[in-house]
Amino acid sequence: MSVLTNPSLLLIRNSEELTGKSILVVNFAQDGFLTELKKLNPQSKITAFSYNHANGEFAKNTKDVDICIDHTISGHSYDLVILYYPKSKPELLMTLDNIRAVITTDAKLLVVGENKSGVKSIEKQLAGKTVYSNKIDSAKHCVLYSFSEIKQHLHFDITQYHKRFLVTVADTEFTAISVPGVFNHGGLDIGTKVLLENAPTIKQGKVLDFGCGAGLIATFLGLKNPALDFVCSDVSALATYATEQTLKLNSIKGEALLSDGLNSITGKFDLIISNPPFHTGISTDYTVAEAFLSNAKQHLTKTGKLNIVANSFLKYTPILETQFDNYQTVFKSNKFAVYSS
Repeated sequence: MSVLTNPSLLLIRNSEELTGKSILVVNFAQDGFLTELKKLNPQSKITAFSYNHANGEFAKNTKDVDICIDHTISGHSYDLVILYYPKSKPELLMTLDNIRAVITTDAKLLVVGENKSGVKSIEKQLAGKTVYSNKIDSAKHCVLYSFSEIKQHLHFDITQYHKRFLVTVADTEFTAISVPGVFNHGGLDIGTKVLLENAPTIKQGKVLDFGCGAGLIATFLGLKNPALDFVCSDVSALATYATEQTLKLNSIKGEALLSDGLNSITGKFDLIISNPPFHTGISTDYTVAEAFLSNAKQHLTKTGKLNIVANSFLKYTPILETQFDNYQTVFKSNKFAVYSS
């Protein structure tokens, strides 16, 4: 059996619960669970859904399992849904509504998660939406719940979860659209604000907004310089969807692209600008940002620039020194630093 995360181990320990004709796994982990689930259900149709492109890349060669990476769960008639509890509560509530729109009347929902993720509040979050709820098992700091006789949600429409908000920064004002699960949902975070207040002047050319979130950086630069052309990348299908909505609303020309780091990025840019992600789960994790900084140079034109903002405590300077002949600290406070190279 391939390596399994603790939530997956708890599921497999309760394998008698894991049977259905049409099974949907939501927010699946990067482990061997889908393969094990298929072994338990050789005749069943199994669909694995995630908002996260990296999960999709990890699982894309799983035999006889349909992998779907999108901002909305499609399909219908799932009689068993297995949900890995997500980090974001607004995302969870939206996902639960989406699940209730694609299940059969007699479907069973299993919810698994680590204690620290907040999974223990799932019964409260589904109150009034299911008749039966049952805590089945707990082990390795994880809990597994089962729900049945679930009230169906007639129609799921992600536009009902749009959050419009006004962004005011550096003499520029615009409206953005976000959806649950997007970084700093419904607001301009301080790091991005500092980055935009110290953004370089660029009149024309191609710009990569890396880790685009709701598309705030591209929209800000595009409003200042309409000649710019944008590629906005993010690992989250919710983020690329939100970015598309924000760009369209502000008539900015650009495309939103799903990419795990720079893996799906081709071509060269006159500016790469980012508030790079450095959190995975609860602890600080540099891997995405480090890989991004190490590979950004090959995506820059000869006169191309890289501009990033980072928490002052992050050790980015040694990487910048290694990768770029010279870089400047454009701004520094006790919280944030903006680097340009």
